[in-house]
Amino acid sequence: MKVRAETRRLSKPLPNGREGATVAVEALKVGEADVPRAWLEGPGGLRLLGAAVTGSGRVTVPCPAYLIHHPSAGPFLVDTGLHPSVASKPAANMGGVIARFGRLRLDQGEDLPTQLRSRGVEAKAIRMVVMTHLHLDHASGMSEFPGATFVVAEAEWIAATTGSRPLLRGYRPNHFNYAFDYRTLSYDGDHVASYSTFGRTFDLFGDGSVRLAFTPGHTAGHQAVICRLRDHDLVIAGDAIYTLRQLDDDTALPPSPFDLHTFRRSLQELRLFHRQYPQAPILPGHDPEHRPSDARFE
Repeated sequence: MKVRAETRRLSKPLPNGREGATVAVEALKVGEADVPRAWLEGPGGLRLLGAAVTGSGRVTVPCPAYLIHHPSAGPFLVDTGLHPSVASKPAANMGGVIARFGRLRLDQGEDLPTQLRSRGVEAKAIRMVVMTHLHLDHASGMSEFPGATFVVAEAEWIAATTGSRPLLRGYRPNHFNYAFDYRTLSYDGDHVASYSTFGRTFDLFGDGSVRLAFTPGHTAGHQAVICRLRDHDLVIAGDAIYTLRQLDDDTALPPSPFDLHTFRRSLQELRLFHRQYPQAPILPGHDPEHRPSDARFE
């Protein structure tokens, strides 16, 4: 696999932070997929393979993205959901196999640039996108934001751009193989510190309003996003949890994380945070019972 895109390391907080800043978060559904529930919660093994082949027990899950309003840094995104072309030709962006077995859907007007425009934000005004990880259902729409800086964990970039058969690991390099401004974050570098129950976090603007938390396991370099609202925090968990049940129920864990040991460690950090701060929303990656629908948190 050859990826021509180049990166620069993010070694210190970004400018435009403001002391005491809080943010507002809008949760958006940018497409959806029909998948076997066994892909979300289950023991894996032959049952997982059987569900993939037969398509039994399917549920509809959202593909979310998030618009975050920072008072001085401006609006930015977490993930991008599905590309606008998925509304008419899913295979063109996702490839035939994924389009067929993932049963992807994107309604007209549901793509991220259109949803942003309806909120008075043009896609070209988005100067930054934080990627929880680079799996195709999160990275499909990256090409719609060529003027943005993309913040990706260094471990995730390496996993997504090296090795063979990326599609088998959830990556489609066509989604991110552009001459964009990529900033990779090493969670072993300077400015990394613990926060609350999370062992390694990075204060994105240096003002405490947005912290990136290293939550590997689902992928090698998965990261969550901790946002400071007016009265409490909010955690965009990405795919560190697919469903909210996974915060409390060991029988509901996903069947095949990239690394089970680090997945459980990241899950424990989320669980401890949930227990200590039950008032703080934790937003899961693909919960069929908790689908983002123009929800706004301030």
